Parts: sequence; structure tokens; C-alpha cells
Amino acid sequence: MIYKRSSALFAEAQQVIPGGVNSPVRAFKAVGGDPIFVKEAKGAYLYDEDGNRLIDYINSWGPMILGHAYKPVVDAVVEKAQKGTSFGMPTQIETEIAQLAVKMVPGIDKIRFVNSGTEACMSAVRLARGFTGRDKIIKFAGCYHGHSDSFLIQAGSGAVTFGTPNSPGVTAGTAKDTLLAPYNNLTEVQKLFEANENEIAAIIIEPVAGNMGCIPPSEGFLEGLRELCDTHKTLLIFDEVMTGFRLAAGGVQELMGVQADIVTFGKVIGGGLPVGAFAARNEIMDYLAPVGPVYQAGTLSGNPLAMAAGLAMLKELDSDPQIFKRLEEKTEYLHKGMSKVLTENGVVHTINRLGSMISVHFAEKPVTDFASAANAATDTFKKFFHGMLAEGIYIAPSAYETWFITDALTYQDLDETINAVAKVAPGLK
Repeated sequence: MIYKRSSALFAEAQQVIPGGVNSPVRAFKAVGGDPIFVKEAKGAYLYDEDGNRLIDYINSWGPMILGHAYKPVVDAVVEKAQKGTSFGMPTQIETEIAQLAVKMVPGIDKIRFVNSGTEACMSAVRLARGFTGRDKIIKFAGCYHGHSDSFLIQAGSGAVTFGTPNSPGVTAGTAKDTLLAPYNNLTEVQKLFEANENEIAAIIIEPVAGNMGCIPPSEGFLEGLRELCDTHKTLLIFDEVMTGFRLAAGGVQELMGVQADIVTFGKVIGGGLPVGAFAARNEIMDYLAPVGPVYQAGTLSGNPLAMAAGLAMLKELDSDPQIFKRLEEKTEYLHKGMSKVLTENGVVHTINRLGSMISVHFAEKPVTDFASAANAATDTFKKFFHGMLAEGIYIAPSAYETWFITDALTYQDLDETINAVAKVAPGLK
């Protein structure tokens, strides 16, 4: 494929944007080469500035669960834009999407909308600290909860890709209040509680990790965290920015039957526009200003365009509960097809998936946490990425990112993807 236009645009962007991108993982540092500049997208396909068509497996990192430029979402945004784009005042549509979200997700009474997943997680931790009167939090190595200072302590995704899990600018004082545990390891979490008795405000976790590749929780892990939190009067925060409204209508709480105290959302809840949210039961949410003492605000929070996109998306998902079964079936089909051709070609690999999230790790042993994800062959992944790109398949440009399946993908698209893996596989040994 030809990428002359993309390369020229990247060179131009680097003159005025740090690294030429507005989010680091887009820069292709993890895989080498210049990033692809997209011109437009429709359904399951991206069309880049050089006129190439690519089957898309990142889907804007998750939101495009129904495909790009999905007509009901686009129509809702256009209609709302004609009536004004921002007011800084309450609107009816904020209540409508809040009512629908509360109906769909178990265990929440109230929800507050913000502008990103980072804001949602940052606000959730502040709320947990205010509610409990404690300072420390537990997070898991390799889980990424946005770029707030509290979270850039062995973060996953881009932070790992660039070798800066402890980012400059994060103070020692902030870092000391963030306690680290390995994912899927209850014993280490128990030790942290024992060493910090009555000091831990919250555990925050991606209940299904997506920022060290897709890593599902081991059997009993989430249940064990719930029990520890109950025992120590600590709040359990599920970061469902990726998984919320994607793995089930009610997210991981519904899928696995484990209830969190606070849940954060992003991606799907905004229908592709910048939206985040956090939600909990009444007694916790009523600690927020203007009712309670914990302050959080945002000029563009509840922006009418973003609310219109999110409401249209949630309505579609709420009215079509079979979508989650279809997505799971497509993901399983892709998993089996890719594993078959990689095995036939003698390529050492393991594939993780849950629902419509999937990732390929070039590792012999199971990938269950950050350490095992980091032990996978990243050089092999680089070859895989560029080989797939040459075949017209766009996957995440980092071994530490999950792929996202969209309902717009056809089985013909999946077969085309599996055939591409078959072509690339001989060069991976």
C-alpha cells in the first residue's frame, strides 16, 4: 500500500504538535514507521488520506460498537447541532441519557457526565477519598485509568509502550498514595491491606483489562476484591471506560455478577464523541457538589452534542439485546480462525478474548497480568502489525492494546482478516 500522503501529513504535524499526534500511542513508536492519517470511515472500514481501505479493529479504541458513521448517531448529532452546540446550562437530554444509563447498569442510582474517561476515573477516586476520609488507593500494574497523576504509576497502554510508566511531573507525594498490585493476584492485594490498615479509600481496576492487551479476570478474582473491600470498608471502583455498554448492556457488573461501589464510563457512552461518566448509589453520589462537599465541575460536561450521540447509541443497544451475542460470536470466529493459521505455521502465540475484546500475544505461556504480557515477543508483534497493515487490516499499533470488534464487521471481513493472518504468519517464525 502507498502511504505518501500520510507520511507528508505526519511530517507537517510534527512541526506544530508534540510528536505529531494528540495521543501518544497514535505515533507508531511501538511498531515503527509513520502513522496512518484517516480521511473518513464508514461501517467497519477506514479510508486513509492515500485512498486505502482498511478493515478497522480499533474502532476509535472502542466507541464504534455499531460501526463508524452509524446513521442514528450521526442524525442525532446533526439535529442537535442545528439548535446550538453548547450552553453551559442544564438541558433535558442530560436527564434522558442519565435515566437510560441508570436503567441499563445494575447497582447505580445517579450518574454524572464529564468529558473523558480520564476525568471520570480522576473524579471517581476523589469522590472515594472524600466519602471514606482516606487517602490511599490500590491500582494494578498494567491497568490504565487515564493520565491523571494518581494513575501514572506502572500504567498500561501508551505509558508502557513508551517506557515511562512513572511519568515525570508526577510528584513523590502523589505516588506514595498509589499502591500497586499485580493483576489477578488476590494475595498481594491482601498484603497491601494488611500493611495499610484503615488507610485505603478505594481499589480501582479495569475488571477486564484492555491496556496490556485483553486480559480477563481469573476465576474468583473480582469476587475476592469485593470481599476484601467489604471487610476493610474500602470502595471498589470498576473502570468500565472500555467495557461499559460493550461486554453487556450493564457492563462487567452484569456479565460477571460482581457489584462495584463506583463505576466509570467512556467510549461507548459517548457514541464516539468526548464523553465520560461516573456513577454510584445515592449515598456516594450525594457527596458530590452541589449537594455534598466533594467538588467536581466542567464547562462542557453534558455537552448537548455529546449527549445526543450517547443517547442515540445507548437507545440502539438497549433496543437490541442480541447485539452482545452477535459480537461475541464474531469475536470467537476470529479467534478460532487466527489461532488455526498461526498454529499451522508454527507461530508461538496465545489469544485472549472476552465478549467483543480480543488480543494476540506472541507468548508461549498464558497472559494473565502485566509481567506475562511484557514477556511476549514485541519484535514479532511489530512484524505482525506491519504485515497486517500491508494486507489492509488495521489493528492497534501496540502489543499492549486490545482489539475491539464492531457489529458492522461481516463474516466476509473476518475471513479476509484470517486470510491476511495466513499470509503474514510464515514471516513470524
